[in-house]
Amino acid sequence: MSMTDTSPQADERYHELLRRMPPEKRLEATMRLSQAVRELALAGIRARHPGADEQELRVRVAARLYGRDCARRLFGQVPDDAT
Repeated sequence: MSMTDTSPQADERYHELLRRMPPEKRLEATMRLSQAVRELALAGIRARHPGADEQELRVRVAARLYGRDCARRLFGQVPDDAT
């Protein structure tokens, strides 16, 4: 997936660096990026729902990252405004 706010040259350089990276380093980078995405999603949800308890936060994060259907299968009830 290309980044739309990046020049084509920088985008190509980024992908070239990824291709040259050993598999274990690519996996580490992917894991760090995934964790950062979860943390950012959680921070945004906490800001919009300051009274939410930990269970509601988990449900909302699951809905945001994996979709409402997946969150419903995992947790049962999903708030109507969870996206």
